[in-house]
Amino acid sequence: MTRKEKAEFVVEELEKLYPETPVPLDHTDEYTLLIAVLLSAQCTDERVNQITPKLFAKANNPADMVKLDVEEIREIIKPCGLSPRKSKAIYDLSHILLDKHQGTVPQSFEALEELPGVGHKTASVVMAQAFGVPAFPVDTHIHRLMYRWGLTNGKNVDQTEKDAKKIFPKELWNKLHLQIIFYGREYSPARSPKLDKDYITVAIGRKSVLKDYK
Repeated sequence: MTRKEKAEFVVEELEKLYPETPVPLDHTDEYTLLIAVLLSAQCTDERVNQITPKLFAKANNPADMVKLDVEEIREIIKPCGLSPRKSKAIYDLSHILLDKHQGTVPQSFEALEELPGVGHKTASVVMAQAFGVPAFPVDTHIHRLMYRWGLTNGKNVDQTEKDAKKIFPKELWNKLHLQIIFYGREYSPARSPKLDKDYITVAIGRKSVLKDYK
């Protein structure tokens, strides 16, 4: 199967499995999505969704967030991990949104990536899910599956993103990146993947990967 044929197969199968793709992080607007995505670094979406209601009850906009101090934010978000860095980033970026962007989340990759704690992946998620701009955020699930399926050499996430954007149609990116994440969680985990469950990898996966399947 060529890469193009593999990509078509992936799109077809994932559309059957996940015709609907709700955003996994609970949020009410661009700002709360940005904060939730920032918190999700090295933390599960499930845990973020347990923490954000407590944080957003106190501050769900930049003006209220800067009224809290960093220590107060840190205490709430501690279960998400990396709390010293994340709490400072949330406080500082809220100030910048007020000072430079009239309190709104900017709608460009460049402006988002200038914010503290916001890397390319976080910016891509916000652009895709808040503003509907085509993006292909690569998380660990996507990086793993793109390699398992022989669609990238998997050198790093930047290369995986470039390869994904080359082989999948632009109009599918925003939905497809979520579909791949859902598939990775449900069918193709990082540890102990199963031959009888991970049927896409069985159909198109690298032989070197499949030999480790049970």
